[in-house]
Amino acid sequence: MKPFTEFTAFEGTRRLAGGPLHEVATRVKSVLDGGTTEPVLIYDDATGRVIDIDMRQLEAPAVAPSADEAPRGRGRPKLGVVAREVTLLPRHWDWLNSQPGGASVALRKLVDEARRTSGARDRLRTAQEAAYHFMSAMAGNLPGFEDASRALFASDRRRFSEVIAAWPEDVRDHAIKLAFSDLEP
Repeated sequence: MKPFTEFTAFEGTRRLAGGPLHEVATRVKSVLDGGTTEPVLIYDDATGRVIDIDMRQLEAPAVAPSADEAPRGRGRPKLGVVAREVTLLPRHWDWLNSQPGGASVALRKLVDEARRTSGARDRLRTAQEAAYHFMSAMAGNLPGFEDASRALFASDRRRFSEVIAAWPEDVRDHAIKLAFSDLEP
């Protein structure tokens, strides 16, 4: 799976910019400062949802806390290990604790195996949900939205493309990108 680390901004139905958040936000700020009368929205391409950012933060770069000032969490943060709470029944804890390496190792192995076996299905569901969220916001009132949604969740790319063919070009192209680009070989 190629995870999206991108964001896309639209001014009305016209695509303004795409890429890392700071670049997209900088472009959006210049358009807003120019006095646009169109709504300007930034979408997280991973979820298809609109995000809100404080444009005032673009004026002064944020300073990251030094290593001495950064709060220290539980786990092994240098390795990316994050401690969180998991609620299980006693029989589950008994089984996990009896596994080689203990509960944490067993849980990591179980998660990795599940990711391997259901990866394609998870990517499809994530892509469909992101495309649907984007489409709902940008095209919910456009002709064919309901049919496009049905085709999207049926994984019928041909029908999906036919139904949205009359949508504004940038909206149509971005919906297709979110729905299907991650699924191509």
